[in-house]
Amino acid sequence: MLEIQNLKKTYQHFTLDCSLSVKEGMITGLVGRNGAGKTTTFKAILGLVTKDSGTIQLFGKDISTLQQEDRERIGTVLPCALFSDDLTIHAIMKVLASLYRNFDKPYFDQLVQQFKLPMNKPVRTFSTGMKTTLSLVIALTHKADFLILDEPTAGLDVVVRNALLDLLRSFMEENPTHSILISSHNAQDLETLCDDFYMIDQGKILLHEETDNLLNAYAVLKVTEEQYAHLEKDLLLTSVREPYGYQCLVKERQFFKENYLDIIIERCSINDIVAMLSKGE
Repeated sequence: MLEIQNLKKTYQHFTLDCSLSVKEGMITGLVGRNGAGKTTTFKAILGLVTKDSGTIQLFGKDISTLQQEDRERIGTVLPCALFSDDLTIHAIMKVLASLYRNFDKPYFDQLVQQFKLPMNKPVRTFSTGMKTTLSLVIALTHKADFLILDEPTAGLDVVVRNALLDLLRSFMEENPTHSILISSHNAQDLETLCDDFYMIDQGKILLHEETDNLLNAYAVLKVTEEQYAHLEKDLLLTSVREPYGYQCLVKERQFFKENYLDIIIERCSINDIVAMLSKGE
């Protein structure tokens, strides 16, 4: 579905240099701290920023060759507004009907009612969460095949967030070739949704792993200085110095459970893994 190879984009104080792919029928998460490079990556995919080098292919085509019918197959949620804040949802609906041949007005109406979005108030009066919800409603109602969602759960309460995640699951169930690339600085929101994750920090991909492996095989070791000295260092992904010694991130939890009986071994969340990779040595 999406293939990015050696994508580079340089700004004054930041350089993006990454490769990643999203397979058909999969939901791929891109996680990292704010400013890590997630939005720049998404904008490059959509042609909203000019890349310095590298290749981006979507639907088997270089993005520079995508035609209007190809672009209609993409649904997006971005931090920047897609429409003027002075428009109402009623007006936006008319624009969507003219832009997309496959715009599904009944489904659009259904989702607007489900999330209690006011049809006749200017979008500028909406909360951040309401604007995000509207963006996702738009992305889901023109029969897209591929969704590019940048922080779509930001600013949402838990009830709305869970409802939107359910909509994304339904989107995937509709067609086995549907795919999603979704970003968040809070990976916990996506742990039950994504098939795999890329972790990005300072513009570089630090890790790519299937979700099951991240949750079941990775662990954090808490060790003293003396215990650290005897660890097999080639199995440590990163280490963080602590007052008591070290925290170490590993991807061989079972090995350490069987061979290091005197150390503390804790399961870790994907957020824990992102944090350790971002600050570790």
